[in-house]
Amino acid sequence: MDGQYAMRTDLRSLEMLLAVVDQGSIGGAARALQVAQPSVTNRIKRLERHLGLTLIVRSPRGCRLTDEGVAVADWAREVLGASDQLETGVAALRRNHDSQLSVSASLTVAEYLLPRWLADLRLRSPETGVALRMCNSEQAAQDVLHGAADLGFIEGPRTTSGLHARVVAVDDLVIVVAPGHPWSRRRRPLTVAELAATPLIAREKGSGTRDTLDHALARAGAEGAAAPRLELASTAAIRTAVLTGQGVGVLSRFAISDDIRGGRLREVAVEDVDLRRRLRAIWRSGSQLSGPAADLTHCALQSSWGRPAQGRTHRPARTKAAKAAG
Repeated sequence: MDGQYAMRTDLRSLEMLLAVVDQGSIGGAARALQVAQPSVTNRIKRLERHLGLTLIVRSPRGCRLTDEGVAVADWAREVLGASDQLETGVAALRRNHDSQLSVSASLTVAEYLLPRWLADLRLRSPETGVALRMCNSEQAAQDVLHGAADLGFIEGPRTTSGLHARVVAVDDLVIVVAPGHPWSRRRRPLTVAELAATPLIAREKGSGTRDTLDHALARAGAEGAAAPRLELASTAAIRTAVLTGQGVGVLSRFAISDDIRGGRLREVAVEDVDLRRRLRAIWRSGSQLSGPAADLTHCALQSSWGRPAQGRTHRPARTKAAKAAG
């Protein structure tokens, strides 16, 4: 048993690996972590020796992940996320809250919207404690339905019997590629058939992002879709895979708006496919939305941080009359 614990990968090494991925270079990672560059280099080398895998390929233009590195980076984000949840949970146990709210939220909402909403809730109701579970939309709906959560936030088009729902924000999905991908120089939008035939880097079935994409393609008349090139369980993992040139990804605009503005990712327009979606709060039917759950829903409705600027993700379908007139 002692040997098992001695062989565990340390969190700091995983943190440095993700810093290299996010910053694009070892030097950038060192600056972000405020450590010496050799410290990052040595940590990464030790991590590769420990795992017996090559994780990063270095070049004069920066660093990119190997296929094994993409998988390890995905798991590393989950491990560090679990560590953060541990620290948050322990801190919550130390506090004596007068009220407690249990929330299950899909990843996009939990990562990009809920922090702002929870900050507003703290100003509105400082005595309220919140226990948050991050999961996909299907799991969030089941948590609320079976009483494991007081309130849920989902991002897919599905509706679940036994739940009330209210739209609290809007989002749209974006097709993105790395700057070196051939589609980054494409001048005309993708057609429905081209998008459907492309093996994408996508979320797993049951996630709101995957459901939205599948429903959008079906509504646009696509006859089936290619199997995903990679099926990953988090937004961050898809972003990492696309950034490192693994293929074409589909992501929430909330997740990659900074990358598009900074030129790290390129958005690819799609014709006649509506990738907009509504993000919804959900609670059990037969129950009145009240107390902390009502307060948090109100914060979400009042927040402007849930209405991203529209990009060029899709072009609405034109009617036959309009096409004839054109």
